[in-house]
Amino acid sequence: MPTAVTSTVEEEIRTRVYGLAQALRAKDVDALMAYYATDTVVFDIRPPAQVRSADAYRKNFETWFASVEGAIDYELHDLQIAANGDVGFCHSLSHVRSLRTGGDKVDYWVRVTSGLRKVEGRWLIAHEHISMPIDLQTMQAQPGFQS
Repeated sequence: MPTAVTSTVEEEIRTRVYGLAQALRAKDVDALMAYYATDTVVFDIRPPAQVRSADAYRKNFETWFASVEGAIDYELHDLQIAANGDVGFCHSLSHVRSLRTGGDKVDYWVRVTSGLRKVEGRWLIAHEHISMPIDLQTMQAQPGFQS
């Protein structure tokens, strides 16, 4: 059975994850980067395959946000959180919809796993892995998968 301390820590992390999602929806790169540790390591669906540092990851977001017209529709589904002490993990499925600047509609799902650590009283993402399942026959991403 979870303790009150565990529930409080999990709620702190949940609040951080929802704040990150709101910054992403608004394409507010400054607010978004406040959720990442300076030495974060990220495996993203957008190249490069590995990003080492929040400053480097910021470039991925700037490129993505510049390619999107208007806000990003970003829905979190099935967010699961586990934490102990100053370390926490969470994972979710996220549905992403947007309109590219060229007019193409984008609609896909990603799997997001984040490792967080508490630094000076704030939960920061120290590692993140974002992926899409692939069809092993075609080796193509399956952006429309169902949970």
